[in-house]
Amino acid sequence: MIANRRIAAGLTAAAMLLVLAGCMVLPGRFTSDLALRKDGTFTFHYKGEIILAALAQGAKGSKADAVPAEPFEQQPCTDPATDETHDCSAAEIAQQRAKWSDEQKERKSAKAQEDAQNRKMMQTMMGGIDPDDPGAAAAFAQRLARQQGYASVVSKGQGKFEVDYTIAGRLDHDFSFPTIERLPMVMPFVTVIRRADGSVRVDAPAFSTAAANPVMPGLGAMAGAMGGNIKSNDTSGKKPGIDGPPIADGTFTLRTDGQILANNTDEGPQAETASGLTRLDWKVDARTAAAPTALIKLAK
Repeated sequence: MIANRRIAAGLTAAAMLLVLAGCMVLPGRFTSDLALRKDGTFTFHYKGEIILAALAQGAKGSKADAVPAEPFEQQPCTDPATDETHDCSAAEIAQQRAKWSDEQKERKSAKAQEDAQNRKMMQTMMGGIDPDDPGAAAAFAQRLARQQGYASVVSKGQGKFEVDYTIAGRLDHDFSFPTIERLPMVMPFVTVIRRADGSVRVDAPAFSTAAANPVMPGLGAMAGAMGGNIKSNDTSGKKPGIDGPPIADGTFTLRTDGQILANNTDEGPQAETASGLTRLDWKVDARTAAAPTALIKLAK
């Protein structure tokens, strides 16, 4: 029975780690702007918070000594010859206690092994950064800061980083933000995907709520199962900072002189006289019904 419980717990923990990997980096409060030109040039800017989920979750509940001890419960004593119960002798009670003590030690040992395996898996998914290391946030900030485009990266604690990122170039390749060195499993905040007909599709899958984003409910469940340390950005309720998945809160603006073929904004395209561009605006918060998306025709 104990072995079965251990296997089930191990599978659950592994599943939670995979969920966490899919939501490794998430947006917090932000403003973001993407400019697309017909000639294929673009400029992208993101200023605000990004949240590293593994550091936001923290190490609460990950130690072997946190395993709650099951209280000793004396079992009925029976005569092996007749199967009749009788009052337990001192020796029989001592034997039951010894068995109970061995089971508690086995549970703690199994939990320690499980923690070690999960920690190793998490380090692998985080490119060698140990989330239990006090220097993990500084190491992650340093990793971001050395990448092209980051003007500043500041750790705010609890897995939260304030960043200022700008990049410009030509769309002779697809674009995705963020891409982070040695972190292969990152859900994009914004992607720009080229099509053969000269159009580009813009998607912002991370700029959505739990209702629109299939991985967010899993992150919330993981937070509860692993200690409930991931804090929401929503402080409008009676309990500020209650446990739950981080909720993106910001604006995403797309400007272009290309032809807007499709979009899911509330207001539709808005002309900007001064720049000669057309603007699409999305407000991203807990009420966002769907992740921002648009299809833009550029010169082929």
